[in-house]
Amino acid sequence: MSSTPHDPFYSSPFGPFYRRHTPYMVQPEYRIYEMNKRLQSRTEDSDNLWWDAFATEFFEDDATLTLSFCLEDGPKRYTIGRTLIPRYFSTVFEGGVTDLYYILKHSKESYHNSSITVDCDQCTMVTQHGKPMFTKVCTEGRLILEFTFDDLMRIKTWHFTIRQYRELVPRSILAMHAQDPQVLDQLSKNITRMGLTNFTLNYLRLCVILEPMQELMSRHKTYNLSPRDCLKTCLFQKWQRMVAPPAEPTRQPTTKRRKRKNSTSSTSNSSAGNNANSTGSKKKTTAANLSLSSQVPGLGAIPNCSLNPGRDGDLCHSTAVTPSGQFKEKH
Repeated sequence: MSSTPHDPFYSSPFGPFYRRHTPYMVQPEYRIYEMNKRLQSRTEDSDNLWWDAFATEFFEDDATLTLSFCLEDGPKRYTIGRTLIPRYFSTVFEGGVTDLYYILKHSKESYHNSSITVDCDQCTMVTQHGKPMFTKVCTEGRLILEFTFDDLMRIKTWHFTIRQYRELVPRSILAMHAQDPQVLDQLSKNITRMGLTNFTLNYLRLCVILEPMQELMSRHKTYNLSPRDCLKTCLFQKWQRMVAPPAEPTRQPTTKRRKRKNSTSSTSNSSAGNNANSTGSKKKTTAANLSLSSQVPGLGAIPNCSLNPGRDGDLCHSTAVTPSGQFKEKH
């Protein structure tokens, strides 16, 4: 059977540059399929370096993973950062799980400028347990993923809301222990809580403490400081941010206030010149325009400009000092 141009492995006779390429952006769910294959390739010898490489391949450097579910004591919500994601997946297998994969049905995709969102209301996390007994656990819920819109197409946010779960035990195991009441009682008990093992739940509780300590760990790794010095430095910087004075508002330039003063004086001079022919009006105008310091000896005027307008809408007013030491405001 000959290959066609629609075959992704089709080799064009015009050279390799004409080969058809199917990018990741066509089907974001394919990345989940690749993640399932990578989890299936895990071995018992997989160490922390393997899990770090796994997280680097499928999660962004600033990715977050959120789990929401409801236990007997109320609803829970845990959010962990990128540095804690590898350990989360490893704890799933440490709790007796031998296989882990995700099934997405009827998911909806929405494309944005720099990201792709996949919303799957019928997501199932399937875990195969080998101990304490052979059990298949199906955890159902809603999974919302946000991928970066680039060639790597890694996960930026992971939010899995668990609604219900089912633990399935093979009939053959029940038939083998049909005559043993103790084993049947043991088989009737759940081995998970909302589809999560005790190892994973304990780790999520621990992450509540570990997540705020990421700044201390990063500082210790970068500057090689002791834990006590890292804590002192972080607390001091946080205290500086708390007591730092707020930024001062931008003040109005003083040129506007000087301009307002000149316009007031020029108006007074022009009114005095227009009334020069009338002796009585000239006296009134002169008395109105003369400062109090020229009328009463020992009296001074202190200019005091404010950004709040006065009764006449003027920005500037003066404070007069009487001989007795009292202050009198003049608008």
